[in-house]
Amino acid sequence: MAKSKLLSAAAIMAAGAALATSPAQASGLKPSAVKNIVLVHGAFADGSGWRAVSDILTQDGYKVSIVQPPETSLEDDIAATNRVLDAQDGPAVLVGHSYGGAIITGAGNNAHVKSLVYVAAFQPDTGESIASLGGGKPPAGSPLKPSADGFLYIDPAVFHADFAADLPAATASFMARSQVGLSVKAATAGATSPAWKTKPSFAVVATQDRAINPDLERSMYQRSHAVVIELPSSHAVYISHPAEVATLIEKAAQ
Repeated sequence: MAKSKLLSAAAIMAAGAALATSPAQASGLKPSAVKNIVLVHGAFADGSGWRAVSDILTQDGYKVSIVQPPETSLEDDIAATNRVLDAQDGPAVLVGHSYGGAIITGAGNNAHVKSLVYVAAFQPDTGESIASLGGGKPPAGSPLKPSADGFLYIDPAVFHADFAADLPAATASFMARSQVGLSVKAATAGATSPAWKTKPSFAVVATQDRAINPDLERSMYQRSHAVVIELPSSHAVYISHPAEVATLIEKAAQ
């Protein structure tokens, strides 16, 4: 069997040109690497926040897709994520920020998903919701405000301090004005069949996070045996530290 796998020098030379221009070599990816990355934003943000991370991953040869969950219910948000996952042409790394962690915990059961990356994100176990997790270890930030129709939002007056303290004030101000409200229904929905119990997890702890308690992040990631990095960042770590976040995502892809 070993002999049949050996190539003669002539065969190697003949294949050289093809190898030099192969997609795997051109992209710098290992032959066994996952090439599809699916990014999921969390509450009070939208998909545009992934721009810097997406640009890095794309430059490094990955195919990036970004989910825009409606945040009307956890069920709706998992369905929106599965819609994007089902369109992938192969295995994928599924990445979630903040409430997006609850989404990928459910959508991660999709057959395309090979690994999960939690970026300052909730990682609920069966029956846990982001409300119950946050209530057990409250964050340092101000309480969320409810709308009359059952959605939650961050008071724009404290958005910069509580969500994006290490971003420029103008950027945080725009994010506060364009934030996507999270339904109470989504915040209180319990997880079922957490994908992190059967698939590898990677995670980022934002040590200066005021939206999710960093100690809660650590405890969730410890119980899932995730590969963890810690970054001195606000909750908006994927915007303020895109290179480090992209590097961890690429590690999950390998």
